[in-house]
Amino acid sequence: MTTLAAVHTALPPHRYPQDRLTEPIGDLCLAPGADRAVFRRLHASAGVRTRHLALPIERYAALRDFRESNEAWLTAGLDLTERALTTALAQAGLAPADVDLLVCASITGVAAPSLDARLAGRVGLRPDVKRLPVFGLGCVAGAAGIARVHDYLRGHPGGTAVLLTVELCSLTLQKGDDSRANLVAGALFGDGAAALVARAGVTGTGAGAEPAAGPSVVATRSHLHPGTEHLLGWDVGAGGFRVVIDPAVPALVRRELGAQVRGFLAEHGLDTGDIGAWVCHPGGPKVLDAVTDALALPDDALTPSRRSLAAVGNLSSASVLHILQGFTEAHRPEPGTWGLVLAMGPGFCTELVLLRW
Repeated sequence: MTTLAAVHTALPPHRYPQDRLTEPIGDLCLAPGADRAVFRRLHASAGVRTRHLALPIERYAALRDFRESNEAWLTAGLDLTERALTTALAQAGLAPADVDLLVCASITGVAAPSLDARLAGRVGLRPDVKRLPVFGLGCVAGAAGIARVHDYLRGHPGGTAVLLTVELCSLTLQKGDDSRANLVAGALFGDGAAALVARAGVTGTGAGAEPAAGPSVVATRSHLHPGTEHLLGWDVGAGGFRVVIDPAVPALVRRELGAQVRGFLAEHGLDTGDIGAWVCHPGGPKVLDAVTDALALPDDALTPSRRSLAAVGNLSSASVLHILQGFTEAHRPEPGTWGLVLAMGPGFCTELVLLRW
């Protein structure tokens, strides 16, 4: 049984209220003199109160090209992942040398050697640590990463695996691009990193090891929606990563998510009413509304997701880990509570992870 022993989110120090970011982002994306009424309403209705950025907001105008943005991603990303990883390991009662597998996911920058390889020497990972850098999963990578870590641990009893995600979404904002997708991204996304420590049943080392206090992974499910590749992702060009967000995503969620989730839960003798902890990626207010409708959930079921969106914005792959951290700290479920991690991403795809505390 895979137990989630600890999870920790690291956020950049540059924290801004949403209304402090609206005009500077408008200056970056909109033509001089453009009417900003719709743009301002978009920011006001995004469900975001505050966000953390990799750089001070005034520095974004000085980024000249993709190379400079990617260098900023690498510098800030290494610092954030180091903080997230070392803190999560300490919370689990483990040392970096205890890690057998490190899965590192990001879709907002690229590096070779990858982030995990550069991080290994900084934090003291073993030279024989298994590493798996992942690019392309985007918002679904937090849930998919938990599932793949679980797959590994099923074959390695007593092993320790870490999922590390870092998304510096602000560095992908396209200057001079007033497309709907770019403006939505500029209103929704924040920056951060998160680390999750998973073990095959225990935390700590040696004879005194205790059962982990976090939830256990019961089952996982992946689903690709045929013919939907165009709905979400990147359009990669000379300026870097130009976001693709099709307005048809909420309608797809309403149409198809319900049958997927109910079918998955039914295999384990459960229904949506049995889930006491919903760890749902906060894709935005419209996506959260669509999930609520598709699953006929109570109005407060996705409050943790809306709370995360308000506090830090959409952190892409790190968001479900940020939400899960809340369930392992201030809002810990009672023993026996069922939970479901749910995320969607480019593909278009869905990932489900069934948990039990």
